[in-house]
Order: sequence, then structure tokens, then C-alpha cells
Amino acid sequence: MRGVFMLMISVALLCATTQMAANSSDVIVTVDSSSLRFSPSEVTVTEGQAVRFMWSGQALPHNAVADDGLFDSGEPERDVDYRFVFEPGTAGTHGFVCEPHASVGMVGTVIVEAAPVEEIEEEE
Repeated sequence: MRGVFMLMISVALLCATTQMAANSSDVIVTVDSSSLRFSPSEVTVTEGQAVRFMWSGQALPHNAVADDGLFDSGEPERDVDYRFVFEPGTAGTHGFVCEPHASVGMVGTVIVEAAPVEEIEEEE
């Protein structure tokens, strides 16, 4: 019984570690409320990497919506934690806005670089 318990603990720790590693490469975008801007307003990621839009306790509600419809954090809110993974095939430049504040320049850009192509060596 002790062996089963130890195995369960090991699996739980492995899952938690894997989740933390997956999120450690996320690029975080927040809100600068004093100037109604995203911070940073431009980020660069590689296909397979995620951008995480995070803010809390804002006086005004915000959201992050891609101009091309690729991602949408939902209705504007004062507390947001939205994560979007840029899958293979999404390379390019993706503009986004905070819908309620687009007219005052609350916009941003995600530049997605193509994932490196793995070369497979052929055996002779």
C-alpha cells in the first residue's frame, strides 16, 4: 500500500512540475492603467509558445481581442487571466485591441515566429 501511495505522490509531483515548465515560457502582457496601454505593447513568441494576458483590480474593465479573430479574452473585465497558445501555422504579426479603449490607443502586437524545423538525419 505504501508503494502505491508513493507512486501517486510521484505522479502528482511530475504533473505539477510539467505544468510549471510549460507555463514558464509564457510571455505575460499586463495593463498599465495610468496610460490605458498594454505592457508591453509588443511581444515576440515562437509557434508553440503562449501569451498570457493578466490583470487584476483594474478600475476599468479590459479585454484583448486579435484583429484577425485568432484570440479573444472575452468580455472586458477588471480581473483577467487568459492564456493563448500560438500553434504551428500561426506565424506572422497579430494586432490586438482592448475593445473599450481602442479609440484611445490601447492596442498591441504579437509577433509569432515560425517554430524551428527539426532536421532528421538519414541513415545510409
